[in-house]
Amino acid sequence: MKALKFANLLVIAAALTFAAAGCKKNPGYLTPLPPGMTQNPKDIGPGRVVPPSFAHDDDLIKEGLKEGFAANSPDSHVGWAEDASKFANETVHFAFDSSVVPTADKAKVRNVADFLQANPAAAVRVEGHCDERGTEEYNRALGERRALAVREELVLLGIAPSRVDTISYGKDRPVDPAHNEAAWRKNRRAEFILLTPPAK
Repeated sequence: MKALKFANLLVIAAALTFAAAGCKKNPGYLTPLPPGMTQNPKDIGPGRVVPPSFAHDDDLIKEGLKEGFAANSPDSHVGWAEDASKFANETVHFAFDSSVVPTADKAKVRNVADFLQANPAAAVRVEGHCDERGTEEYNRALGERRALAVREELVLLGIAPSRVDTISYGKDRPVDPAHNEAAWRKNRRAEFILLTPPAK
């Protein structure tokens, strides 16, 4: 009987060791969403950590680091006039925890690209925003991925990368301060700011 109990303990110990070893192989940033959370993101309350969906974000980051897609210097258009109203109707909205430009919003990006092609002296800044859920650090990174995704679309439409700046405000500048899905949907966005050179 004692031998059987000892054998059982060895099996359990081996199973736990195997499980622990398997866990060590997983990178820390791939923490999965808790069960059910991916199906019902509205249950995530303000301030809770929202792990990233790296299935598309890793690819986007790699694209963003390619020559020609890397972000401009933050001071590349210092002193240029800014107009937030010109593209107010072209704001791109994103799905929860996503930086993929929705097909339905690609026409908005096309409209901005068409304007820039017709006005070669102008540039644009893409501002990435998030809803309030998740940490400040995570949302800052997600906002940047959203801005870079829109920038990439503009570049693919023929706009020179040097004419498209990006910045992330994370969750700091909500357009709707309410704490519900309707507000969060509005706040998951990328906005365009028209930049025009100073008069000579």
